[in-house]
Amino acid sequence: MAVSTSSITLRSFPKLPAATRLPGSVSGHRAVLLLRRGELDLPFLASSSISLRFARKRLRISASTSPVMEEVPWKADSKVSTIVEVDLGNRSYPIYIGSGLLDEPDLLQRHVHGKRVLVVTNTTIAPLYLDKVIKALTHGNSNISVESVILPDGEAYKNMETLMKVFDKAIESRMDRRCTFVALGGGVIGDMCGFAAAAFLRGVNFIQIPTTLMAQVDSSVGGKTGINHPLGKNLIGAFYQPQSVLIDTDTLNTLPDRELASGIAEVVKYGLIRDAEFFEWQEKNVQALLARDPSALAYAIKRSCENKAEVVALDEKESGLRATLNLGHTFGHAIETGFGYGQWLHGEAVAAGMVMAVDMSHRLGWIDDTIVKRVLNILRQAKLPTTPPEMMTVEKFKTAMAVDKKVADGLLRLILLKGPLGNCVFTGNYDRKALDDTLHAFCKS
Repeated sequence: MAVSTSSITLRSFPKLPAATRLPGSVSGHRAVLLLRRGELDLPFLASSSISLRFARKRLRISASTSPVMEEVPWKADSKVSTIVEVDLGNRSYPIYIGSGLLDEPDLLQRHVHGKRVLVVTNTTIAPLYLDKVIKALTHGNSNISVESVILPDGEAYKNMETLMKVFDKAIESRMDRRCTFVALGGGVIGDMCGFAAAAFLRGVNFIQIPTTLMAQVDSSVGGKTGINHPLGKNLIGAFYQPQSVLIDTDTLNTLPDRELASGIAEVVKYGLIRDAEFFEWQEKNVQALLARDPSALAYAIKRSCENKAEVVALDEKESGLRATLNLGHTFGHAIETGFGYGQWLHGEAVAAGMVMAVDMSHRLGWIDDTIVKRVLNILRQAKLPTTPPEMMTVEKFKTAMAVDKKVADGLLRLILLKGPLGNCVFTGNYDRKALDDTLHAFCKS
């Protein structure tokens, strides 16, 4: 299809309010995004000019909230409350959301390939859920053989040395190309298990069982896998999709308060970049989330997964649109790298990073000050940091940001808010002085 190289208009489908979202298929379109001048301008709530070339292809995005007896006919009494489908053609997969799902063996077993399973977990999660998962994998099925590898817990261990422990166990246990890896834990475990699955024997089946809010609303969905490097976060990895994501909301009952708040940062992100109605709901329900109200948590997970599934279906490998899911992450990853992996939780660094991105957006004149105030208010209510650690200097930020994955041809591209709430841009076309002013405003030197 021939297209003009000049700016063109991409008309996006208006988002249905959450209360009226239709179950089943929702029409959408796939855009093959080729950046022009390093700029990708992506408002979501209205038609706008976008500097890019694109080809369009219709696809189906399923974000089902139908009663479970309609969605899971093989088991009418299933505890699954929601299924969100990540539509990637023949690599599509379901996200099961509900309470008590680890007690439903069929949900896991129907996505296991072969007869051998390796469960990858950590020292915190293993005592809580490993036996339950092994029981679910083997219940009524004596043909399944399950091995496990228990890794140290924390972002500081998301590295090549720890990854090798997964490969060691897989090789020692004679895992073959028909085996299935199961990630049982938070984002670190999910990222490392997924990367191991992508690389072992050049790719084996894997399943995500996220046990933290952060992993449930973000990192377990979409196939981003990888490890950190001392010079930068998530620089080594692969796009590799799971067979399914099983979110048992009961696992949040054992989640520390600090980890819960960290996950809320990613929930807030979805509202800011593409779902203003969801952000307004968050403002009214942040205290319910912090109090672990089951219905509030279930809704926050569902809407977050629906938002991410839609974006991933349109741009699986982050050629443009998917990058917008990284609001605040360029600043946040710099904090994690400069401060030391594990000193702050990922969501804590992202929260401070979002405040910095919002500050820069305001300095550029792209948003009004009411959005700045609303972002600060909701993050403070969640008891999340709104400024970087005191040890972070302007130079530390610039050094870390120079090797960020969104740098292209030496140009740092950022996700910034622009226009009404729920709109954002991924762009390298901004006044560099605004970035310098933001860094100096948040750093002592």
